[in-house]
Amino acid sequence: MIAATRPFRQFVIKVHSRCDLACDHCYVYQHADKSWLRRPVTMSEETFRRTAERIAEHASAYHITRVHVVLHGGEPLLAGRERLRRFARTLRSALHGVAELDLRMQTNGLRLDEEFCAMLVEESIVASISLDGDERSNDRHRIRRNGSGSHRDAVRAVRLLGAPAHRSAFGGLLCTIDVENDPVDVYRALAALRPPAVDFLLPHATWEYPPRRPGGDTDYADWLIAVHKQWTADGMPMRIRLFESISRLTRGRGSLTEALGLGSSDLLVVETDGAIEQADWLKTAYPGAPATGMHIDTHRLEEAAAHRGIQARRAGLDGLSSQCRSCPVVSVCGGGLYGHRHRAANGFDNPSVYCSDLLKIIEYVQAAERDETDVRHGWHGLTWAHFDELAAGHGSAAAVRSLAAAQNSQRRALLAAARRADVGTGSEAGWDAVLALPTAALDVLLSEPYLRVWALACGQSLRGADGHPAEAALSAVARTGGRLTLPVPLRYGTEGPEVHLPGLGRLLVGPDSRDHRAGTVTVTASDGTVIVEGRALGRERSPRGTVWQPVRQLSADGLEVALDDVDPSRDCYQYRPLSRLPEAHFRRWEEMFAEAWQLIRTAYPDYARGIAAGLVTVTPLAPDASGDDVSATSRHAFGAVGIALPRTAEDLAMLIIHEYQHVKLGAMLDMFDLLDGLDDRRYRVPWRPDPRPLDALVQGAYAHLAVADVWRIRRRRGAADIGVDLHERSRVEADKWGTAVLDVLDTVAETGSLTALGHRFVRGLRGEAETLGGVAETGPVAV
Repeated sequence: MIAATRPFRQFVIKVHSRCDLACDHCYVYQHADKSWLRRPVTMSEETFRRTAERIAEHASAYHITRVHVVLHGGEPLLAGRERLRRFARTLRSALHGVAELDLRMQTNGLRLDEEFCAMLVEESIVASISLDGDERSNDRHRIRRNGSGSHRDAVRAVRLLGAPAHRSAFGGLLCTIDVENDPVDVYRALAALRPPAVDFLLPHATWEYPPRRPGGDTDYADWLIAVHKQWTADGMPMRIRLFESISRLTRGRGSLTEALGLGSSDLLVVETDGAIEQADWLKTAYPGAPATGMHIDTHRLEEAAAHRGIQARRAGLDGLSSQCRSCPVVSVCGGGLYGHRHRAANGFDNPSVYCSDLLKIIEYVQAAERDETDVRHGWHGLTWAHFDELAAGHGSAAAVRSLAAAQNSQRRALLAAARRADVGTGSEAGWDAVLALPTAALDVLLSEPYLRVWALACGQSLRGADGHPAEAALSAVARTGGRLTLPVPLRYGTEGPEVHLPGLGRLLVGPDSRDHRAGTVTVTASDGTVIVEGRALGRERSPRGTVWQPVRQLSADGLEVALDDVDPSRDCYQYRPLSRLPEAHFRRWEEMFAEAWQLIRTAYPDYARGIAAGLVTVTPLAPDASGDDVSATSRHAFGAVGIALPRTAEDLAMLIIHEYQHVKLGAMLDMFDLLDGLDDRRYRVPWRPDPRPLDALVQGAYAHLAVADVWRIRRRRGAADIGVDLHERSRVEADKWGTAVLDVLDTVAETGSLTALGHRFVRGLRGEAETLGGVAETGPVAV
């Protein structure tokens, strides 16, 4: 699709235009734009219905499978509980059969009570609450109209929403930074409330109205660095999206916030009167800055996509100032939030007013993740804290990111080896393009889980790997910016000739393709668009017979992974991967994955953090004729798991946790020698009928300790939550697998083949297994 018709996937609906607080840093009421004065106080039900219809119409036109909507204000709770319930149902009704709805709300929380929280759970509305830290810090700005503070009522709301009955509706906390507040006090006050995530927000500012800097040019970076140090020292107990986004962007993955990265904006705002607007933080720039002149009654959302302001925010690297384009961290920073670049003299053609802060915090986080190492393997390593976290079966986001960094280096080395081996195959132009990729594009390529499988195949002349270098280079350029044109030799699969762009999708080339007889097609990648024979890739069959099958995404509560059913290298499991899923089957995956991730996030948070940091791809596998669950991992595909869709979301959650244990341990075994390699005997284990080598005993014990833990936690959740039959079974299963793990660890220790690191690892694993065993014997625990 051309840039002008790229779809919107995120929608902010202003359901109420007034607020019951008078925060002095609010961009809606305290900055340049005063359009709220002319708008209705509450969005009418007719305007909301029309908005829902427009969103569904847009999703249908672009075949969007998941839509993200935020109910916003002002203060959305002022719209009333039952009106918000009706709004949620109106949205779901409009999107029924079109797309899944991820419905969220941002609120100050002051009007939350038991009934309101119950409604949020019933209607699957995930709410984030604004809170700026401890009482002194929060009440510096978040005050009522009479000047009194809001902290106590906000904390009451957070605790209410975070209670077990309502926690599924708790999205996290939003904290606006004030550098005069103590950063560690603020962090600790927020962490004490056990939020699933925290967003630290830079206060909105422009070059005309710069942020306060009582201490110097990098006040905000210094404040965030103090938070990062305490957060990492605490083992990263919750997600902080700013820090995670820096890590993800550094590794070539997408940002979790619009304030960072070069990703194309896909957000649209609908005001209480039905006006269609750009992101509303533009209100801080000048009066009318977000306006498009369009209205929900008279304009389709596709028309808004062509608006010059929205196009300007979709220009990527080319839309940045010359100073930004030459910056070494531009692929991570992305110029910062668009509104923070404004200057009256030249509009938005400037670096962010927070430029110095962004540079410093990005470089700090990158250096901290690179340098904080105690146990090393080559250029990479783990802190002892991270090593011990992983040995206990868990592992924070930072620990998993360290594993990912080491895997990327292995993939880089394998690319070089494959290039040397793949000589005389006609792939030289593709390899030259791969080797010439800029850092950001190469990082994107290295993050693909099946790259190592393919690179090994290239070195061994397997899997028909010829031509893949050109495909890989084109895919990387398409996702990170730039332009590249290459001839691509066709693959010949079960559905005929094809081209595979890793991470993007597969192009089936029909018999009437112009270059088909020559065995090649010419592909151009240009800033997010892929063009074959002069036509941009789309979902529909073209006149020349090509069909584009994109890699579809599973999105659930902040986690987005690829459901890859097209990569030729995905056949690396002992089970058969399924071919392209029909849309109905994909939607079943989408629905069950969302439910499973919600379970993992809320019931099994010790596993959720590592999975969120490192799970990139799920490949659907063929089910077993026996009806037994099927799942697998490959040592050469870090970040990917293969799973046959099971019967329930509970089963899928278990399979994801189980298999991701293998992913983590496989990466650790690539980094460290836990065994001396001298024992070639085979041993019996309770979970397999065939005798297993010693390294497989360690793998099995590691994964089945998580299985025992899941059963233990299920039992604690109670019969009312999981059902009587599953609850009764949980004690038996927890005891069975916990005992089996301890027995196998005894066997491993008795072989005499553990290295010093191996002894430390097994001690950690045994300690966790013994702890779980003790809990299992005491009976259910009330939560």
